[in-house]
Amino acid sequence: MKHSLTSIIGLLALSCFAAADDGRPEKPNVVLILTDDLGWQDVKCYDIDEPSPMETPNLDALAKKGVMFWQAYSPAPTCAPSRCAILSGNHPARAQKTHVVGGAPPAPNSPNSRMMDPWYSGRMPADELTLAKLLGQNGYVTGHSGKWHIAIDHHAFPQPKDVGFDYTRSSRGSRRSMDDRLTGFATTDPKDPFRLDENGYPYDETNEDALTFMKENADKPFFLYYATWLVHSPIHTRSEERLKKYVEKIGTDPANVGTKETATGQINPFYAAMVEELDYYLGVVFKYLEETEDPRWPGHKLSENTYLIFTSDNGGMEGSSERYTDNNPLDRGKISAKEGGTRVPLIVTGPGIPAGVQTDVLANGLDFYPTILSWTGVEKPTSKHLDGSDISKLLAKDPTDPALVIGEDGGARDTMMWHFPHGSALESTLRIGDYKLIRNYDEASNPPIELFRLYETKDGKQTRVDIEESKNLVSELPEKAKAMDAKLTEILEEMKASYPSFNPQYPNELPHKETVPTALSHEQKGDTVTFTYRENGAKVAHADLIYTLNYGERYEEWFRAPATVVSSTQISAKLPEGTTHFYLNLIDENHFLVSYPEVPTGRGKKQATDGPIAVKP
Repeated sequence: MKHSLTSIIGLLALSCFAAADDGRPEKPNVVLILTDDLGWQDVKCYDIDEPSPMETPNLDALAKKGVMFWQAYSPAPTCAPSRCAILSGNHPARAQKTHVVGGAPPAPNSPNSRMMDPWYSGRMPADELTLAKLLGQNGYVTGHSGKWHIAIDHHAFPQPKDVGFDYTRSSRGSRRSMDDRLTGFATTDPKDPFRLDENGYPYDETNEDALTFMKENADKPFFLYYATWLVHSPIHTRSEERLKKYVEKIGTDPANVGTKETATGQINPFYAAMVEELDYYLGVVFKYLEETEDPRWPGHKLSENTYLIFTSDNGGMEGSSERYTDNNPLDRGKISAKEGGTRVPLIVTGPGIPAGVQTDVLANGLDFYPTILSWTGVEKPTSKHLDGSDISKLLAKDPTDPALVIGEDGGARDTMMWHFPHGSALESTLRIGDYKLIRNYDEASNPPIELFRLYETKDGKQTRVDIEESKNLVSELPEKAKAMDAKLTEILEEMKASYPSFNPQYPNELPHKETVPTALSHEQKGDTVTFTYRENGAKVAHADLIYTLNYGERYEEWFRAPATVVSSTQISAKLPEGTTHFYLNLIDENHFLVSYPEVPTGRGKKQATDGPIAVKP
């Protein structure tokens, strides 16, 4: 019987793991590093076409110590839904947390918007059984350092300690804004809060907080969620040396960096310096784990009993008025469910995981929750639903064998779905094997369905075909497109996903706009509100109560509850306890959304009506 080289490596790694098992602590440590907006092509070892100017020696070295995934994805193309999904194990569509901020009544982004985003949650519920909470219940000390943002604001409820973290620090460190990114660089002055270290890198409090947590808890099994602020905007570096290095290397005038529309390639010296800084800080963390003796396992280093996951919350942010990064050959970037917005770097190291393996097996941030449970020996509660797959067997046995990743149907997983009904994207996407389907909800801007063949798999080997998503195959493969579109609907419906709606106030022609229902009045009796409305040709498909418990407060947040369509003229809704104000949403059979009263258009706009309805005492 023949074995692949990777299989042999995996078996050798397992035998070494077993041989060194004497005295090994039963509970391994876990470090999850989630970078912010780091693109697939921002890490040097991921270069596939044109050489990147970025220098990431520590991450490149990490890849050689573990498994490097070429087809890893974030749960969403923006940060907050990905963070919530990773910590909760719930798909963004299922959690109704599909974009940043949220928790507001649906409204058009502008008066000229044809469509509007659906209501979506502003946060992860505080009672969610997060990974941190479950590990804490099973003997782990849990820590968070860096960015949070799983609520409508960085400081809004819930905070890390509300969802299971024992230790939390959220300093922006050297990522605080600069008054002028061309001056005021960090110095070696000990009084400088961003003083340069012996290698010329600014002091970064966020990295020090992560190290502090590990140092204070090295004698216990620990779980560290290190969410870096790098490489999110503001795009700047406090290291004049790094900036000069990349200005010279790239040849770009730092006073006039090109825009997304006028420039291509990795042309931003500030951004390149940020990527190198990220690599340097993470290198300090890697060095600590590799050089520090494990108090629970004398004679061994912490790294020998620590699983480490390195990845990003979404694809690279390409920028607009200024080009940040270039995800080429992938199309688009953050804020799009195309490959550039969801494909991310992923490197995993740890006990029993073979070194120096590269794999094309699909992976997703949703896989971290079940995988970490397997590593730590924590049983999944029967009441807890997880949308990801356990990839621990894949990593331990043969990281190149996709049959080792089991999907919900009990077979090898080959399917992933993304749902981003927001902004200008307004899309859902589905990957099945070599193919990817994109459903565009705004058909005025894009074809309703697109089908791309990313790879061609023959005899277990994948060949790159169209990861650029440039050749739409719908006309050539109509049956496949139809079948994948039906599968996408099946998955979305099972998750009770929310869809975008047409804007009845759109000033130009829009089919069926003249048939939109009209909400007329309301009457409140106790905790029940009855609304009257008039059909103008289109039936009401369903109705929602959009309500808040804290109207006018700093972190005002709106929720959704179903309303009942009683007849062709009446709708009834029960006010949840504590409701202070509310709106009614009607969605008709043609997918138009009517709000009663009308909600202001866009953020920061003057109130279009007298505001929401206040609850009577």
